[in-house]
Amino acid sequence: MSSQDTDVLRASFDLGFTYTRSTGPVIGQFLTSLRNRKIQGIKGSNGRVICPPTEYDPQTAEELTEMVDLAETGTVTAWSWVVEPRPKHHLDKPFAWALIQIDGADTAMLHMVDAGSEENMKTGMKVKVRWAEETTGFMTDIACFEPA
Repeated sequence: MSSQDTDVLRASFDLGFTYTRSTGPVIGQFLTSLRNRKIQGIKGSNGRVICPPTEYDPQTAEELTEMVDLAETGTVTAWSWVVEPRPKHHLDKPFAWALIQIDGADTAMLHMVDAGSEENMKTGMKVKVRWAEETTGFMTDIACFEPA
C-alpha cells in the first residue's frame, strides 16, 4: 500500500429509497373499487370521463374529484397480438394488448384481452372484464378482458 492510499478517507455508503408512495385519494379510490369488483372513472372539467382516473384534468390542470361508476364492458379501439407471452405476463397463452374504452368513459385504458386466437380479435369488438379470483386492490384485479 502506498502512502497516497493511506491518506484517503473512505466510508461505506448504501443508497436506499426508504420512502413509500401513497396512491392518493383518486387512484386509491379507483384501486379500492377494483378490489370491490367495480370500475370507476373521473369526470373531467369538460364533462368527459377519464378511465383510469387522473388527479388533474389533462386539459386545464384543475384538480378532479367527481368519480363515476362505469360498466364492466368496453370496446377495443386498438390492439396488438402477443404470440409468445413472456414469463412476467399475467397470461401464459397468446393474448392481445388492447386499448379498451370502458362503456361510459371517453378515454381508453391498456389491458390484456384473452380472445383465444388472433382471428377472434377485432378493432371495435365488445369485451367484458374477467375478474381475478381474489381481488386485492391492484390493477391485476382485472385478470383480463374477454369477448363479450
